[in-house]
Amino acid sequence: MGADPDAAYNENQAATLLGVSVRTLQAWRVRGGGPPYVKIGRAVRYQRRALVTFQQQNTVTSTTEADARRSRS
Repeated sequence: MGADPDAAYNENQAATLLGVSVRTLQAWRVRGGGPPYVKIGRAVRYQRRALVTFQQQNTVTSTTEADARRSRS
């Protein structure tokens, strides 16, 4: 059985799922470009569904494709 797509992940859990540091998530929140999140008070939560979608949208098949995406942003 798969994980609940509506599960709310904290920063540490989200960073682990994406394979990035918590600092990277924080930088993305400041600059934009990262996965969507919910902020309630000081708590930041990421919906699993949004994290998986973010991964899918940023999946590339070659370094050429990655470079092309990077130059467009």
